[in-house]
Amino acid sequence: MTQIRLGLAHADEAPSIARMSRQLVEYGLKWSWTDARVEQCLRNRDCVVLAARDRRRLVGFAIMEFYDIHAHLALLAVQPGYQRQGLGRSLLEWLEASARTAGIFSIRLELRASNDTARLFYERLGYREAGRKQAYYDGREDALRMLRDLAVATTSGAAPQ
Repeated sequence: MTQIRLGLAHADEAPSIARMSRQLVEYGLKWSWTDARVEQCLRNRDCVVLAARDRRRLVGFAIMEFYDIHAHLALLAVQPGYQRQGLGRSLLEWLEASARTAGIFSIRLELRASNDTARLFYERLGYREAGRKQAYYDGREDALRMLRDLAVATTSGAAPQ
């Protein structure tokens, strides 16, 4: 992962981000994170679109929306050849640090109830199940709601700074 750099996404990366969302997150569902929706987030000062690049190639991304008292992780995806190397964790830690800097200490997200891999990933990073939304995805698939309180100890056991 030494070649991979994180940084804010550029407008010309919106189609690639939308395509990755379609293939890696929204597979089998009606496509909601289109080019236009990603572009809207890129223009929204209350939304961060973070890109992971291997040289110039987009290999992962995350989208987080910031509100007054919480943040919402809307999407996170990593290309299969780059998974299980800490890239998803790095994307999420970057966004969590941004939330803390903004004075926000609660992050929420939803994931498919059937996605055990994603649930375990988030649990290992300190997220806990906070409920279930029936038929959240296209009116046919349930979502697990997860929450992380950033004001409590970090996953390493160290106190937040």
